[in-house]
This record gives sequence, structure tokens and C-alpha cells, in this order.
Amino acid sequence: MESEADNDSLYESAQKNLLVFGSSFMPDVIVKTSGIYLYTASGKKIIDWTSGQMSCLVGHGHPEIVQTLAEHAASLDHLYSGMLSPPVIKLAEKLTSVLPDGLDKAVFLSTGGESNECAIRLAKLYTGNFEIVGLGASWHGVTSGANGAQYHAGRKGYGPSMPGMLMLPSPDSYRSIFRHKDGSYDWKTELDYGWSLVDKASIGSLAAVIMEPILSSGGIITLPKGYMAAMKEHCRKRNMLLIVDEAQTGLGRCGDLFAINYEGVVPDILTLSKTLGNGLPLSAVVTSNEIAKVAEERNFMFYTTHANDPLPASVGLKVLEIVLRDNLVARSKAMGEKLQAGLHHLMERYGCIGDVRGRGLMAGVEIVSNRETKAPAIEFGKKLSAKMMSLGLSASISARTTFSGCIRIAPPLTITDEELAMGLAIFEEALRSTEGSMPLY
Repeated sequence: MESEADNDSLYESAQKNLLVFGSSFMPDVIVKTSGIYLYTASGKKIIDWTSGQMSCLVGHGHPEIVQTLAEHAASLDHLYSGMLSPPVIKLAEKLTSVLPDGLDKAVFLSTGGESNECAIRLAKLYTGNFEIVGLGASWHGVTSGANGAQYHAGRKGYGPSMPGMLMLPSPDSYRSIFRHKDGSYDWKTELDYGWSLVDKASIGSLAAVIMEPILSSGGIITLPKGYMAAMKEHCRKRNMLLIVDEAQTGLGRCGDLFAINYEGVVPDILTLSKTLGNGLPLSAVVTSNEIAKVAEERNFMFYTTHANDPLPASVGLKVLEIVLRDNLVARSKAMGEKLQAGLHHLMERYGCIGDVRGRGLMAGVEIVSNRETKAPAIEFGKKLSAKMMSLGLSASISARTTFSGCIRIAPPLTITDEELAMGLAIFEEALRSTEGSMPLY
């Protein structure tokens, strides 16, 4: 067993040699992962309630994925990008077979940002236009095109973003000022108003909308029922494409195999990442035969070193097999109901919880200092998240000032009833023992 001194020396080396790239490093150095658990250099065992970076869909070190990696690393790892291999062909065949008609052809890349960059480039070439519309709490990546359509964070300090980037308000049912007379959320008026502003700002070159089914980094903002269909109609009226980014929601996370299934909307382009590779760098762009045909005729180019690599594709194929074979979509839905019930129970007991939301095993707990005013409590939220970590539960808080503050929860779909109960118990203990939680009992 490692010691606290080992952890401290590793952390000191990290501080000396590693570039900080977005947030400060956590003090616990992770030396092992297994299933739903993280193990630190100092010997702590921590429940991973965020699946790494919201990615390890079937848990860390799944034996079948480990075996797949070993076999393909030894015999079929990396090829020239124009070469084909069975894992790539089979993954494309399997993936398109479980997607609705209209999502017919795929290319496999490395990261979510890369897949969104590819999707935006594809939309621009197909439409002949260049303006891209995103939602205000969006996160799509840090490459130029994806970051240009992203408004949650990462825009300031780097000079001009890509030209033609426009924004719609996020459908935040908890905080939106658009309300019916009875106080309920009027998302349709908000969306229509947003489009009236986009139409005024546009120079007449609208190409696509890019959106997440649940805006995760922006605070687990779930789309109201009917919202995606209404967005598709707005796109149709303007001859635009709809790009849906399912980096975190894909492959069962939200209680449907794909979040688009929830509403039955077929986007023109779908992007996948994170969950598809179970934490390995694998992403996908899937589009229609029509768009693929026109793109090929116009010499579409998105040629990268790791396009259609066989090793990550073999893992993606195995992940998809496990999800379907082990009925993990239904499991996500059932366990998600238990998770929501547990979180609502905590909301009944602690006044610092202003809202609980999500679908399936993807949940958000908004932390406030006053339920009536919905005033955010970002600093308290950070303390609460740190306390949870010290007690053995990793659940990150989105605490950027671009919105309030939300504990994000997305454990592996393989989580057991016992592990879920343990996580909820640690969450409650953190609330009980952190000053400012405003107990209601």
C-alpha cells in the first residue's frame, strides 16, 4: 500500500512538471481503477460517480474490454488512414444498424471535439453556408470550430473565434425567465424569440445548429419534451442541418440507447465520443446517405492520423456489444429512477439543493444559497464536492460563473444497488457535515 508521503511526492512532481489546462489538479493521485472505484496513492478507495470524464460506461477495467485491447494491440493496432480493417467495418455496420434510417454512414475519430469539428465542417460543405448556431450553456470541444459554437466556457483570451457563430438561449427550465402565467416554463416562446434574434444577426448563410440532448457541462440541463423536434423544424424552415452531440448521452446513459430516441428525432448528423470508447479516445460522426454522397462529390476532407483506427474501433464494437447483450439501457433507466428518488430524498432534507434533474444514470443537483431566489452557492458547492471526495465519492461540480453550480452525476451503467446506496449515503454524510447545507429537519 502506498503512503500519504508517496501521494505528496507525486503531487509535488505534478505541480512542477505538468501544465494546468483548465482547472487545478485534485490533490489525490489515482494509481488504480477497477469497476466503479478509484484508488489513490495514499490508499483511499473512492466511488467514481462520474465514470472518469463521463466516459467509462461499463466501468473501469472491464475484463472483456481489457481482453479486446490486448488482442488488437498485439495483432491489429494502427493503420494508414486510407486502409480498412474488420473492426472499423463491423463497428460501422453495427452502429448504423441500431440507429434510425437517415443515419447511414460513419467515420471514426479520436475525441468529442474532433467529431464535432468534423460535423461542422461537413455541414458547411454540404450547405455551402458557414454560420453555426449553438446553445448558451453548450460544450462541444476546444478546437476552433467546435469551440466557436460553444458558449459555456473557453471563449475568452484567445482572440476572434470562427466567424459566423451565433447563440440561442439554453432551455434551462429551472432558471429561465420565460414563464407561462402559472409559472411553468415557456420554452417554445423562448426558442422562437431566440431564433428571431439569430435571424436578425445572420448574414444569410445559416448552415447548422449543434446541440446536446442534455447540456452536461452547463449544468445537466435536460431538453423539454418537444424541444428537439421544434429545433429540427426551425432548421428545416431555414434549410439548415441539425447536428446532435451525444458525447455523454449515447449508448444508454439516459435510459434510451441514444438520447434522440427519447423524442424520435433524426438529426442530419450525429456525433458520439466518450461513452463509445469507454474512456478510450474514440468518437464517431454519423450522417445520411444523401449528405455522404454530396460530401464525397465535393471532395470532403477530414483526414487525420487516427481516422478509422482499428484498435479503438475494436473497443467501440465491444462496448456496443456489452450494452446491448447485458440490457444496460433498461438497467440505466431503472437505476436512474432509484438515483432520482435518492436525490429527491436528499432535497427534502437539505435546503441547499435547489433542483434535481436528469434522465437515466445522468443526474444533476443544483446547489443554491436560497431556494426562493435561486441564488447560486458556488463556493459552498466546491466545499461540498471536496467533502464528498474526502469521504470516498467522486462527483464533480460545474462551478464556472457562466451559470450557477451543479453536482454532476454519471456512474457506470454497471453500478449495483449496493454501490448506488453507498454513494447516496456518502452524499448525505457530506451534506450533514458541511456547514451551509441548511438542514430542513
